[in-house]
Amino acid sequence: MMAEKYVTTSITPLESLDTLSPYEIAKLQDVSQGGLYRLFRQCCLAVLNSGSALDSTKMVLDKFSSFDIKISQKHRSVQLELLNAPAAAFVNGEIITGIREHLFAVLRDLLYVGSEVDECCPGISDSDTITNRVFHILRHADAIRPHIQPDLVVCWGGHSIERPEYEYTKKVGYEMGLRGLNICTGCGPGAMKGPMKGATISHAKQRIKNGRYVGISEPGIIAAESPNPIVNELIIMPDIEKRLEAFVRLGHGIVVFPGGAGTAEEILYILGILLHEKNHNLPFPLVLTGPEGSEDYFATVDAFIKATLGDEASKRYQIIIDDPHDVAEVMREGLEQVTRYRKATSESFHYNWQLYIPESFQQPFEPTHENMAGLKLMKDQPDFELAANLRRALSGVVAGNVKEPGIRAIEENGPFEICGEEAIMAPLDQLLESFVAQRRMKINYQEYQPCYRLRPEPEAVAV
Repeated sequence: MMAEKYVTTSITPLESLDTLSPYEIAKLQDVSQGGLYRLFRQCCLAVLNSGSALDSTKMVLDKFSSFDIKISQKHRSVQLELLNAPAAAFVNGEIITGIREHLFAVLRDLLYVGSEVDECCPGISDSDTITNRVFHILRHADAIRPHIQPDLVVCWGGHSIERPEYEYTKKVGYEMGLRGLNICTGCGPGAMKGPMKGATISHAKQRIKNGRYVGISEPGIIAAESPNPIVNELIIMPDIEKRLEAFVRLGHGIVVFPGGAGTAEEILYILGILLHEKNHNLPFPLVLTGPEGSEDYFATVDAFIKATLGDEASKRYQIIIDDPHDVAEVMREGLEQVTRYRKATSESFHYNWQLYIPESFQQPFEPTHENMAGLKLMKDQPDFELAANLRRALSGVVAGNVKEPGIRAIEENGPFEICGEEAIMAPLDQLLESFVAQRRMKINYQEYQPCYRLRPEPEAVAV
């Protein structure tokens, strides 16, 4: 048992961010509403708390309320002063190298997003501006790798999964790694960690020394899903919408493992985009998979998609049960198709510019009680718009479960109320109830109470 609970020390970067301007330092230490200090402290604490079993931002912040971080410019480089940091981030008084890298990745992204990116791309549409901002953030983080054929597989799935499901995600990652594929996830535990862990073994067997384990997070979720230790490229996007766009622009195919509301949100995001007529001919391999015993989970998800978005949506994915080899082969073949298509259309390998993302999937959605109650959940609208609104509803459920503002809003005003017509509310209720019954909403279920209340409105009409 570790006797020491906290560590106070100073650290400097190993390779990057050697210098900062006085303006940048002041901005990071600005405690006002418009300053970055609160966000910077929260994200750094999440990185230092890697491996924690807590999945509530509020609980993490309360547990380490005495933690503080200060930044200064010394003669040689930037220096971070850590006060009362979690001791698990250190070995013999020295910070773990990967955690040091992640701390300075946080510093890099928060500064860049808060300055240069805000001034991006005058003269183009709002939608194109957002896409270009996502590109600039990824390029600044050195995540854009030109001249390399498509090989990056995005893996989505729950942070709160049972051991057999976690072991299965490792097997799938292992099979994909044997085929030279790299892994990108939301960077947290569970189904985000497993594929990376499996791929590290197969990459070692194949003597692949530059394997990529890309973790993409955002400030509202990172404390609840601290970066797992395998991530070697951590990127902090400014909000959930840009995080999701980063996944589908940077990745070349997607594998989805069992999960909860957050995973369903991700599925709705990619399906809504692929359902748009501008993307009908765009190859984008999408596989839903889990071990033996997960059949009921995927049957529920599949039934929800067909009931809300229709059979056309279900044609955009495959469901594969308990066959890691088949998943890897389907993904390998899918990426070969992506490569041929991008060569034929002169599209870049490193960023999917041709993928059309409607603005309703790009604009940040703040899950307040008013906004959640005002969602348009009815079938009298284009299927991709319904997918966008369903995604927002599930984003609110995630916020109420694990994000600090959402948790506080629920404590003060009670559950979010989600309204819509019966044809949407009934399958949504069945989906969410299945997540609760299967303990997929949170890691700690002893005190779990739903943060939402569904209210069917048979007479609801699209506006």
